[in-house]
Amino acid sequence: MLITGAELADGRVRDVRIRDGTIVAVAEGLDPAAGERVVDGRGRHLLPGAIDVHVHFREPGGSHKETWETGSKSAAAGGVTTVVDQPNTSPPTVDGDAFDAKADLAAASHVDYGINGGVTPEWDPDALLDRPLFALGEVFLADSTGEMGIEADLFAEAVAAAADRDVPVTVHAEDATLFDEDALAGDLGGAGTAANADAWSAYRTAEAEAAAVERALEVGADAGGRIHVAHTSTPEGIDAVRAAADGGANATCEVTPHHLFLSRENAGRLGTFGRMNPPLRSEKRRAGVFERLRDGDVDVVATDHAPHAVDEKRTGLADAPSGVPGVETMYPLLLESVRTGELSLERVRDVVAANPASIFGLDRKGRIAEGADADLVLVDLTSPREIEASALHSKCGWTPFEGSRGVFPEVTVVRGEPVYERDPITGAEAFGDPVGRNVRER
Repeated sequence: MLITGAELADGRVRDVRIRDGTIVAVAEGLDPAAGERVVDGRGRHLLPGAIDVHVHFREPGGSHKETWETGSKSAAAGGVTTVVDQPNTSPPTVDGDAFDAKADLAAASHVDYGINGGVTPEWDPDALLDRPLFALGEVFLADSTGEMGIEADLFAEAVAAAADRDVPVTVHAEDATLFDEDALAGDLGGAGTAANADAWSAYRTAEAEAAAVERALEVGADAGGRIHVAHTSTPEGIDAVRAAADGGANATCEVTPHHLFLSRENAGRLGTFGRMNPPLRSEKRRAGVFERLRDGDVDVVATDHAPHAVDEKRTGLADAPSGVPGVETMYPLLLESVRTGELSLERVRDVVAANPASIFGLDRKGRIAEGADADLVLVDLTSPREIEASALHSKCGWTPFEGSRGVFPEVTVVRGEPVYERDPITGAEAFGDPVGRNVRER
């Protein structure tokens, strides 16, 4: 394949040649070779495919919500070329057998992938850490979907075991002792009850996140481990990670699109569809998180794509499962922020591709350069469209970003293979065959 005349994130206009899944040339004036497919990139931007280090594709045990096939198609249609699946499936990915079973299911993936291993009192660290893990985690310091919250002693044990193998640890940082039980008192209503839709945010407090982030960083420092704080939802949490990193700790953090673009002011519209862990924060905190993203204090944007069926989310607040889908809308929402001048294109490239590749040791991914994997996304920044659940590809069939605008890919390529294409005139879509590989088995 030869992609011609596309503008890169840094403003250079270049041709990009692909051979055997690898970028072999980034230059001007490349002539087509015999048998080479030529993609006209003029008027388009060519970006590295996103590396979403936090998804829940729900298999095994939750295939009515999402599967590796549907989740990876959704990823491809959103410009995500690598996903990392979390361990809170059924059964949880906490031993060698569970890892192997999930790896078999992942063969249906249309994009490259990593598989994380989890920690419970029943985990088998020796067998699990012998597998080609992407990371240990999401290690839950408070219960969420799957009820995998663990005690402090086990957390310290797990971080030490991972440090011995030089495996990074991804942490779900909330301190349940600081949850506000009074916020859930009384009648919580149903999915459409705006009056109580904000209760979940009041319950799982911002203070609970900040305290757990501090504890995770301390444990990581004591063990000499690598700590990556998942879905940081508060400026305080981001600042704690940045301070630790500036002090020499091997610490990084991610934020999600829902914590960047939604706040407690959206609770009335979303109802129980806006219940997630950690929850939506105040508009002031949301703005603070976005500011830190823009200014370079956030390392990674990842989706925490956590789909649930519509009927499950329509139950009352106390019973609705936590989580929202997002793997298909992350890049489009961020690119819309580029189009409107709120973010630079280079900053978006870094947080969705270059930084996760660097943090997690994916040397061939996250960049457009000779020798890198040809994981590429072609977009037209002048053509945003409205986000509609009916046009997305996740099995769950809904989105918290309904009605927002996003810049979606025209072409998504994984190691040189077109896995998604959309005609900009007719809107006709086509998916390629499943080509996903475990990025730790290269």
